[in-house]
Amino acid sequence: MLGQLQDSRLKLKRIFIESNLPEALKPLKDLAQNLWWSWNKEAIELFEYIAGDQWEAIRYNPVELLQSIGVNQAKKLLADTAFITKLQKVNAEFVAYMQEKPTPDTPKIGYFSMEYGLHTSMRLYSGGLGVLAGDFLKEASDMNVDMSAIGLLYRYGYFQQELSLYGDQSDKYPPQKFTQLPVQPVKNDKDEWVKITIELPGRLVFAKVWELNVGRIKLYLLDTDIDENSWEDRSLTHRLYGGDNEHRLKQEILLGIGGVKVLRAMNIEPDVFHCNEGHAAFQGLERLQSLIAEQSLSFEEAVEVVRSSALFTTHTPVPAGHDYFHEGLMRNYLYDYANRLNITWEQLMALGKKNPDDIHELFSMSNLAVRLSQEVNGVSKLHGTVSQKMFNVLYPAYNFEELHIGYVTNSVHYPTWIANEWANLHKKLTNNQLVQDQSNKDHWRTINDVPSEQIMEIRRTLKRKLLGYIKTKLQSDLMRQGNNPRTIFEVLNGINENALIFGFARRFATYKRAHLLFSNLDRLAKIVNNVTQPVLFVFSGKAHPADKGGQALIKHIVEISKDPRFAGKILFLENYHMESAKLLVQGVDVWLNTPTRPKEASGTSGMKAAMNGVMNFSVLDGWWAEGYRPDAGWALTDKRTYQNQELQNELDAETIYNVLETEIIPTYFHTDEKGISESWVGFIRKIIGEVAPYFTMKRMMDHYFERFYNKLSTRGRELKADNFAKAKEMTAWKEQLRNAWNQLEVVSMDVYDTDNHSLPLGDDFHATIVFKLNDMKVDDFEVEVVFFKREDEDNLKLIHTRNLEMTEHNEHYATFECKIEATEAGVYEYGFRILPKHPLLPHKQDLDLVKWM
Repeated sequence: MLGQLQDSRLKLKRIFIESNLPEALKPLKDLAQNLWWSWNKEAIELFEYIAGDQWEAIRYNPVELLQSIGVNQAKKLLADTAFITKLQKVNAEFVAYMQEKPTPDTPKIGYFSMEYGLHTSMRLYSGGLGVLAGDFLKEASDMNVDMSAIGLLYRYGYFQQELSLYGDQSDKYPPQKFTQLPVQPVKNDKDEWVKITIELPGRLVFAKVWELNVGRIKLYLLDTDIDENSWEDRSLTHRLYGGDNEHRLKQEILLGIGGVKVLRAMNIEPDVFHCNEGHAAFQGLERLQSLIAEQSLSFEEAVEVVRSSALFTTHTPVPAGHDYFHEGLMRNYLYDYANRLNITWEQLMALGKKNPDDIHELFSMSNLAVRLSQEVNGVSKLHGTVSQKMFNVLYPAYNFEELHIGYVTNSVHYPTWIANEWANLHKKLTNNQLVQDQSNKDHWRTINDVPSEQIMEIRRTLKRKLLGYIKTKLQSDLMRQGNNPRTIFEVLNGINENALIFGFARRFATYKRAHLLFSNLDRLAKIVNNVTQPVLFVFSGKAHPADKGGQALIKHIVEISKDPRFAGKILFLENYHMESAKLLVQGVDVWLNTPTRPKEASGTSGMKAAMNGVMNFSVLDGWWAEGYRPDAGWALTDKRTYQNQELQNELDAETIYNVLETEIIPTYFHTDEKGISESWVGFIRKIIGEVAPYFTMKRMMDHYFERFYNKLSTRGRELKADNFAKAKEMTAWKEQLRNAWNQLEVVSMDVYDTDNHSLPLGDDFHATIVFKLNDMKVDDFEVEVVFFKREDEDNLKLIHTRNLEMTEHNEHYATFECKIEATEAGVYEYGFRILPKHPLLPHKQDLDLVKWM
């Protein structure tokens, strides 16, 4: 007996008790495994009902929720007739939604992005770029677009933010439990997990492929954290935007090259490859090598095919924001691609450089994306112009305004971001037509038929929800940080539920200028402590772990919030995420945005606020440069008064204070006997009825098809038809033109003598130019005269471009003439240039041969 008791160590085995829902509850699992639930209000309510007060604690995650349902809770749900009826209704809607097939003969899109902001429980995003991509997939699903998306499945994702007692940011990386995410292994015909490989120096790296269902859209996610890889390679999919520059290069090889291999493994052949930012630009190299190896095309022919079906969307307004890599680093990882493409290493590097001969110039992923994409776009009208200027260095023979770079203004997914209260109202007012016809302003203008009392009751309801969340979160966070009970009481007690609430929530980068509000603390204290017109400012957002300036700004705001003058008046909410963002954009009264112009490419948080009846007070940058109306919000001017940024900041801060004191605050508090400001309600009607309709994801998706997808699909198919006949024809024509280009001679130029004479208004400017063709064909070029006005020493504004008419030609000579009436007085600069001409050229920069005379 004693011998039997000598070993007292615990001996345990592990048992996994798998959740097994009763048949009537099994539709819950289908719903939880598809993110469609996250933008269906009734589906969300089902899971909220089950979770009760644990919904936030489990990060709004229905997969984790269902795994915790025990026998007793399942029985209670089965006995709940109302719940079962609602579940059956939602499931029927989901099944019908999923059974719809894409419209035949529409472009098939392959969409690549480094991050996707789909839901808080899926930590695949860091900020606006990811949330935009997530909204894009949701709208693609709602519109039944034939789209397949590519991304990375991060084990730790982007960091979770915690603040210390003194406002110092710490970065936490809790692992994601893939068993609690709605991701499924992708299996092949042999029921084997699909894996792809990429080549890194001296080794193969394996990546498993997971599938995430976003409604009807499949998002394929690569995961290298598997046994076949070394720890270094397993870490490739650990963190979003983590590691050094070499780590970033490897991640982008995985996304671009690996992403194309995934599509190939799935037998998916997109008509259009859409690169959302430059991170995935290496997909062009993989497509090139595939065409060369499998279709026996030359490098130049393959480039024609790849470009014809590629779109690059840039979200970055400054060159420093793009990814760059040293040539030595590139050589270590991609040298073999030059051999596979049958080109020299120098030719490969030239794809990412402004000056191919400069061995010290860094390789730009954005330059690579531009050179391997027929179409390029910015993400707002202003950003389109900024992008033209930014990439003008690649096409120096053109004025930036002539570049083929267009724009599609970013937008937001209505079902995801609209508050339930507004969604129900729109449903009633439009007989449920608005969701399907979001671009129709008449649906949105029905807000004008709603009584002011009802509008303000919705706004107050949303504000109460926000304040309830703020108080609960602050109490928890302040206690964890170690604040004393008195401080916590003063903060919570200082929050006035009748206050005018301003929200400022976004990535904390210094160019966002969150500090402007704190330029004059005495003046700010008077504003927030007005007893009859109370004001509250709520801040939230993360600073990148490497951005010490952004972190210092957060610390500064936290310090100010502890000043007794600002207790409960200036608040900072830590760990900004999509669910807290919803409460903020729906519940505040005014959305504040103060970036340095033109560094805000688009911005979408203000759009989300606008559709919820929240005013915007912003710099005229990004989307607000298009959306602003003086009867629907407020703006800081787009005019720069000072070249010195510090002085400009001082002026902008003063302007902010003045607008707050003389316009926004008085308008909000100018109420009638019912406590309603009719002026404020008028602003709400305008921002919902006139501004919000243009910034829905439906309009954005329509624009991508109208401006890019349709024509790329058509051209791509045209160049691939008949064994790539047109691609080969274009390649041969371009080669012939390059060889003959410098042989074209100007024999004579008879142009109005502007050196010695002014041109009277109303008279004609005329020119006759005679060319000796030599080996050039007369149909292969055109002649233009271009007029500019000089704005300053460095900038020319394009005024007018006119093609000269060919009036005579024979085998050896060609004559071109123009006659242009002078209709506007002024000083102009002009010049003549020769350009290639071919019916298959999609735009002038497609063959960058330009000769100025």
